[in-house]
Amino acid sequence: MSRILGVDYGERRIGLALSDPFGIIAKPLKFIDRKKTPDYLSAILETAKEKDVNKIVVGVPFTLKGEHSKQTDIVKNFIDELFTLGKIQIIPIDERLSSIAAERSLQLQGVKTGHEKGRVDETAAAIILQEYLDSQS
Repeated sequence: MSRILGVDYGERRIGLALSDPFGIIAKPLKFIDRKKTPDYLSAILETAKEKDVNKIVVGVPFTLKGEHSKQTDIVKNFIDELFTLGKIQIIPIDERLSSIAAERSLQLQGVKTGHEKGRVDETAAAIILQEYLDSQS
């Protein structure tokens, strides 16, 4: 069975999460630092290939009113570039407040989020992916 990759796209870091083979549970996987990995699109697609991923869920940030913002357009361009390069199914999902939920979750686990920004991003990716998985059952 194939897995699903969750992506939380950010200007500095991109959080990645992975589903189990049955598509039930999402777990944080890793983050990509865009300053250290300029070819982040290829890095995402290589991770997808290594993990036998057949689709990618990308969080799209809308405003609290559900409207488009500048960041919404940036993420939609990222989705277009990722699809063009990888030819893999990409599913956009509303990610409003996922980073806040990720920070809260990590704080409850005793993680100091100020020093662990990458963990926040990969946890946000897991929250986005879990929302998608839950909507499919």
